[in-house]
Amino acid sequence: QVQLVESGGGLVQSGGSLRLSCAASGTTFSIYTMGWYRQAPGKERELVARISSVTSGGSTTYADSVKGRFTISRDNAKNTVLLLQMNSLKPEDTAVYYCNARYAYGISAYNYWGQGTQVTVSS
Repeated sequence: QVQLVESGGGLVQSGGSLRLSCAASGTTFSIYTMGWYRQAPGKERELVARISSVTSGGSTTYADSVKGRFTISRDNAKNTVLLLQMNSLKPEDTAVYYCNARYAYGISAYNYWGQGTQVTVSS
C-alpha cells in the first residue's frame, strides 16, 4: 500500500522558517516525480515545488512566488523522504501543504497524495 505522510507544519511568524517532511512508503519512489503543493482557503491547489525522479537527474521546479525562499530535496540516503525547506515565510504562504508522487510509463499512470499538513504564518 502506497503511503505519503507529511509532517513539520505549524505556526510561525513572518520571516521564520519551517521544514516539511514527507515519508513515502509502498513503492520505489526513486522513479517518481515528487512535489509539494498547497491550498489556501478559497483557492485552488497550486504547485509549490517539484523534483524529478532520481533516474531523470532530480531537476527542480519552483513556483515564482517561492523561488529563492524554498528548497525541495530528497533524502539522499533513502530516496523515500521528500523535504521542503521554507525560509523567509510570508503570511501568504499560509495553506495546507500536500506531498505528491507521480509516475507515468506507457499507458500506466500513478498519482498519490498525502493527507496534508497545515502551515500558518502570522504577520
